[in-house]
Amino acid sequence: MRKGDGVMKLIACTSLLTLAALVPCLAAVEGLVMNGTTGQPQPGAIVSLVQPSQTGMQTLASVKTDAQGKYHFEKDPPAGPILIQTFFQGVIYNKPLMPGAPTGSQVEVFNATDKPDAAKVSQHFIVLQPGPSEMQVSEGILYHSDSKVAYNDPVNGTFHFYLPPEAKGQVSVTINAPGGMPIQRPAEKTKQANIYKIDYPIKPGETRFDLNYTVPTANPQTFSTKILHTEGQSDLVAPQGVTLKGDDIELAGQEPKTQASIYRVKNANFTVEVDGTGSLSQPSASSGDDNGAPNLQEVKPRIYDRLYWILGMAFAILGLGAVLLSRNSVKTS
Repeated sequence: MRKGDGVMKLIACTSLLTLAALVPCLAAVEGLVMNGTTGQPQPGAIVSLVQPSQTGMQTLASVKTDAQGKYHFEKDPPAGPILIQTFFQGVIYNKPLMPGAPTGSQVEVFNATDKPDAAKVSQHFIVLQPGPSEMQVSEGILYHSDSKVAYNDPVNGTFHFYLPPEAKGQVSVTINAPGGMPIQRPAEKTKQANIYKIDYPIKPGETRFDLNYTVPTANPQTFSTKILHTEGQSDLVAPQGVTLKGDDIELAGQEPKTQASIYRVKNANFTVEVDGTGSLSQPSASSGDDNGAPNLQEVKPRIYDRLYWILGMAFAILGLGAVLLSRNSVKTS
């Protein structure tokens, strides 16, 4: 054997050993399902191993938890991202299973109720971006639940909203739930005119619904809508160059970086006059002092605590983080 051949074999063997060390082994998956409402192990919950793919979510195997709330899968899962998906009382709970993670994985579920008091709106914003031919409207509604139950009403829907008739029923709904990635759900008509519902469980923690739709421009331009929830503060946001007028709103301030104006909504049913055109862009990294604006404490509101909530959002939603920051800072000053 030539000396060079021996060296090449040694390198190849070393590479294989290194690769084997870097690739974690996936063992059989087992764990415990705990009921966060009762604080006890949950028997009878359906646990599935789900793998994302180009064709959607593929269920690899499903089992039921035993009398002690334990689950066990006989076969080892394949390599790649895997979700432990638990179905309990009509609600699905997802937990990612990372390669190399301990085989015992605990999942928390909650008892479900169809009582709407289980979740309350804590924040609602409406961003208006008028253009030459149409106005883009983005709404964000944040639900917060301190209760130990999940709100689930598949018949009537858990989230209801008013869609202006000018939108002609065309609306995109994105949901950011606790511990999950943004997903989309279709809006369903109700028996009430221009009222739509979303069938999606609201779990303990924070869940945000994002609405995006357009309405045609007019001369003069107005915007009318209805706020269906009675709790939480609602705000209107307009980019630089756009002025809103109406008896149902009052100017609360201006964000120094984007120069966006924020208006406090005083009535559930309101109409505003919209003057000008403009759009929001992501705020620059420079401080407000560069433009002579007041120095604000750089503390983001909780609506933007998690980075994945920002993914896929329009610039209007990205810019709104700074707008809400300005309002929250004014309140605490």
